[in-house]
Amino acid sequence: MEPIIRTLLGILMRKRFSIVSVGLLVVFSLVAGAWLNQLISGDNIYDQLNKFKDVLSMTQKSYVEDVDTQKLTESAIRGMLGDLDPHSVYITASEMQRVKEEFQGSFEGIGVEYAVLNDTLMVVTPIVGGPSEALGIEAGDKIVKINDTSSVGILQADVPKKLRGPKGTHVKVSIARAGMTKLLEFDIVRDKIPLYTVDASFMMNDEVGYVSVTRFAATTHAEFVDAVTKLKKEGLKRLILDLRINGGGYLDQAFKMVDELLPKGKKVVYTKGRRPEFNEEYISSGSAKFADVSLVVLVNNASASASEIVAGAIQDWDRGLIVGETTFGKGLVQRQFDLADGSGFRLTTARYYTPSGRLIQRPYGEDKVKYQREAFERNEEDGENISHSAEKDSARPKFKTAGGRVVYGGGGITPDYIVKAERLGEYSVALRSRQVYLGYANKYMDSHGADVKKAYSADSRKFAKEFEVTVDMLESVVGIAKTKGVEFKQESYEKDLRYIKAFTKATIARSIWGNVGSARVMLQEDNQFKKAISLFPEAEKISKSLTSLK
Repeated sequence: MEPIIRTLLGILMRKRFSIVSVGLLVVFSLVAGAWLNQLISGDNIYDQLNKFKDVLSMTQKSYVEDVDTQKLTESAIRGMLGDLDPHSVYITASEMQRVKEEFQGSFEGIGVEYAVLNDTLMVVTPIVGGPSEALGIEAGDKIVKINDTSSVGILQADVPKKLRGPKGTHVKVSIARAGMTKLLEFDIVRDKIPLYTVDASFMMNDEVGYVSVTRFAATTHAEFVDAVTKLKKEGLKRLILDLRINGGGYLDQAFKMVDELLPKGKKVVYTKGRRPEFNEEYISSGSAKFADVSLVVLVNNASASASEIVAGAIQDWDRGLIVGETTFGKGLVQRQFDLADGSGFRLTTARYYTPSGRLIQRPYGEDKVKYQREAFERNEEDGENISHSAEKDSARPKFKTAGGRVVYGGGGITPDYIVKAERLGEYSVALRSRQVYLGYANKYMDSHGADVKKAYSADSRKFAKEFEVTVDMLESVVGIAKTKGVEFKQESYEKDLRYIKAFTKATIARSIWGNVGSARVMLQEDNQFKKAISLFPEAEKISKSLTSLK
């Protein structure tokens, strides 16, 4: 400001203005300068930046030991974003590269999406087809030890250093799981993590097809279209879309998926932010390649974000039925900002709303672990919920679907039919976590693999329907478990026997047909899926209201 004033004085004096005029102009310049500075600085942002600079500078100069100013700055950024909401986060340069790999490239590791919340390393979701999912690691699990070293207090940036690594290398994790009295021990063999997002698609019978989508990445829409197009050629008339343990991803991919299911001109989702440039509306284009397909969508408490956009749009337009458990409840939109050093941050810039106007985001407070765990500890009751009476005592705001049904906002997507997943006991959990099924399947295939392949050829459906797990096979599974230190528990074994048979059979199927073979087998024992496949008449009845709106 002083150089500007001196310049003005020089000009004015050369022009022979009066001293009074010059004085008035100087005063005006000072006032205007102060006003502009306040306008530019906003909420004293420069004062706060100066405060931070002073603290950082004095710390570097005076602290008892040498300090890493980059590390201190990154910690300050994490703290600042962590004070906003559970989903605004800082991403280091190395983490940024891994984020890009997960959605567009390839990587090797244990195959989990994770978050560090209040010093606790949480599994957000296991990546389907990865080694953690194969061993039974679940969304909501707390990783408390890595290779026998406590992971409590671990930094987000340090997690990949511990969990990622070359294919074939081992990492041991100890997990605390709700409802389990003891820590669960997992010895995980790192592997190449599958990049596809449609991990299984096939016909269950002559009319019903099944498509499982694990996350919404750059190729999800294309994969979905390819999968359903192929199934339509095989006779598809009814589709079960499985979005369970799908933690979300790209919003535009969720929109494009729904765009293939709705007629033209239907609002799919819209966003509202504090700044108008973050307000967006997504309206169906009329592509609707699969508008004639009857639809049931499977969700659970690990279905979040983009998954909830899909489920919310389908429910609001009465396009089909939603079956399973209430979804996670993440209705905040993050925009990623890149920084000059290769790092970046995701900042919540808007909230998203379903077509009826529902905000899906659950309330959150300062306790982020509690916020994360609440979604997995709901006390829901099984049953029909077409009129959404399960939420009738809720203080959540009411909205209406296209057909006039009441639905509720502010707490995820509650299904039209609530079906709780069955929980396995400690013994059957240990069989997966200690790789007993995998060990048995490898042994079985060594001696019987050729016979199985000859008997069933390429027909995974026939295998799922006809192959029987015998008593001798189960005894062998139990025997392998003992060699791995898994204590036999009769009561737990008997309670979960049909699942133990199913996992044994599914692991053999996976070794021949991959995820398709495994999924075919497990769906036969999946209570949520079995309910879903029985509900197509009801789904078709509900969807008539959308037909009348075309």
